[in-house]
Amino acid sequence: MRLDAGVADVAGTKPTAMAVQILEDLGATRTPPGTADVVIADRPRAAGDPADAVWVCVTPFGATGPRSSWRASDLGIMAASGNLYCTGDPDRPPVRCAGDAAYAHAAPEIAFAALSAIASGVRPVDVDLSMQEVVLVANMGAAGRYFRSRFRGRRAGANVGRTREIWPTKDGWVSFGLRGGKARIPSLQTLARLVGDPVLTDRDWTAWDLSTASDEDVEAVERAVGEWFARHTSSELYDLACETKLMLAPINSPRELYGSAQLAARGFFDADGTPRRWCHLHLRPRRSGVNHFIQAKPVTPERQKAGAGGAWVGTRILEFGAGAAGPIATRYFAEHGATVVRVESASRPDFLRLGTYADMFDALNCGKRSITVNLKHPDGRALAIRLVTEWADAVAENFAPRALRGLGLAYDDLVQVKPDLVMVSACLNGQTGPHRDYPGFGGQGSALAGFNYLTGWPDREPIGPFGTITDSLAPRFVAAALAGALLHHRNTGDGVYVDVSQVECAAWTLSDWLLAYERDGVIGERRGNDHPGALLHGVYRAAGDDRWVAIAAWDAQQLAALRAVAGDDVEAWTSARDPLDAATALQAVGVEAVPVQDFADLATDPQLAHRGHFVALEHPELGEGRYERNGFRLTGGGLDGGGYDRPGPLLGQDTEWVLGELLGLSHREQARLQDAGALT
Repeated sequence: MRLDAGVADVAGTKPTAMAVQILEDLGATRTPPGTADVVIADRPRAAGDPADAVWVCVTPFGATGPRSSWRASDLGIMAASGNLYCTGDPDRPPVRCAGDAAYAHAAPEIAFAALSAIASGVRPVDVDLSMQEVVLVANMGAAGRYFRSRFRGRRAGANVGRTREIWPTKDGWVSFGLRGGKARIPSLQTLARLVGDPVLTDRDWTAWDLSTASDEDVEAVERAVGEWFARHTSSELYDLACETKLMLAPINSPRELYGSAQLAARGFFDADGTPRRWCHLHLRPRRSGVNHFIQAKPVTPERQKAGAGGAWVGTRILEFGAGAAGPIATRYFAEHGATVVRVESASRPDFLRLGTYADMFDALNCGKRSITVNLKHPDGRALAIRLVTEWADAVAENFAPRALRGLGLAYDDLVQVKPDLVMVSACLNGQTGPHRDYPGFGGQGSALAGFNYLTGWPDREPIGPFGTITDSLAPRFVAAALAGALLHHRNTGDGVYVDVSQVECAAWTLSDWLLAYERDGVIGERRGNDHPGALLHGVYRAAGDDRWVAIAAWDAQQLAALRAVAGDDVEAWTSARDPLDAATALQAVGVEAVPVQDFADLATDPQLAHRGHFVALEHPELGEGRYERNGFRLTGGGLDGGGYDRPGPLLGQDTEWVLGELLGLSHREQARLQDAGALT
């Protein structure tokens, strides 16, 4: 793609280097700092730095605020985010999601922040990115929901809720959720047929409710499922899953990833084994005279004086999809001024709107609008196509590949009526390959990509990182790819189609782990909180109930400073102290130490308060809530830094506005469509 941007990395850290690679993959060029349009650094802009470049400052906690000077690597960032507290076994210290997950989350968000600054059209622009906030949002809104739920978080090991999520097999492990809910019912019914045990077949899975089932009933179901899994190999179970659309995934190591028929079909690995493709880009040169995208207005002193608002003000995104991953990606644009309209169905609502998930839907869709359309009705489908051709600058969808194909609304259909269409499709395995129609959520994505295999203790089974990492990691890549596609279209008029796989995005961030196997035959195993590059790296008990502090010493000088304060027995010292007091004392002597915060701690975190992380808004049904901003702020040229002006929309809340204001339909025509069943 053509971004017309040169990028320089003067920080030289793992997340900034990954971010530059993402930007290069999207069409940017790597240039010296003095000639760069975007400079990525680990400090704010200073005198002598390029004044006309976008300056992206990437730090653990943000450039200003009471903890802006604190040291933190991946371990400390995970500790500060609430994610570490919730990952692990209840009888052991919290354990970090392996693979430098904080850096994995930060890299695509750095890329999106840089692209957003470019899209704003104003200069100079400064970006202040806090990796703490980046990972905080990866908790799927849990920190913001604390204000309503008062749920501080907890560690559940291989379980999610009351039931297992990770199961031993004959030769390894698989991920399978016994949790109920409409989206999982077909898988539960399929599993019952495969197992054939009356405990599973003689029940109505549409009515099974884990919250009310007895302990004895849950144990009986788990026993029947567990015994059947244990009689099969992981590959046998995955073959069955692909054949029957069962939401089950093997806990893959590098061996399985390099042997994956799906990854091979999509060319994920280069010839030398290097993980390369985290997305597939398809460019379609525009027809002469056809260009639906509203070009950015020229930057003038008057415009800068008047204020530019958000970086994506004026951008219009039409969203099809459900669940978490799709909405998270488009929420980035909504936070920075874009108008995002969700196309939903009253007869088949998003499963996150239902029951206990309503709070999550609200958190992941704040700032958006909702229209209900029956896409199976000819008039409903025609309405959707009008929104694509007459209104939208881009279309984003995260259904399984077959869903929009069946409705005649897939990319190949829409590009016939809008040749310069900009569209992104994001699903678990991507739009092509033998396993493209395999269904699953982030739990399956984490297993397939390798994060489950790496996370946990060496003497215990693998565990699922809190927040099913691919559901929160992949959307950052989707947002960056869509931003790049919009800029390419703005620069050239070309259409762009982006095909993103959750599994590929996640596996790409584990490149070092994969290459160690490909080149040296070494399979990196679970290490708990150990890190091979540190002299000391762990989570230590502090005073209080389930209170902890994360500490890392990377060289002899830091280790000496640590021992000068804490002595040789670090945990004896920390266990007698409040975690914040211990962290503050060690930070004062240059040692990385961060309290392991739960969601209650985050609600009163002074650094988050300084950055305005939580936005208070009133939801018409759920009441007052706190909505989380993403990890970066844009300032300069009148940019407002980002935020939300409304909570998540009610189902169909904006149907009349969309039809009347955006498409110009009369009240009579809207009534006709309603009566015909096109708006349900």
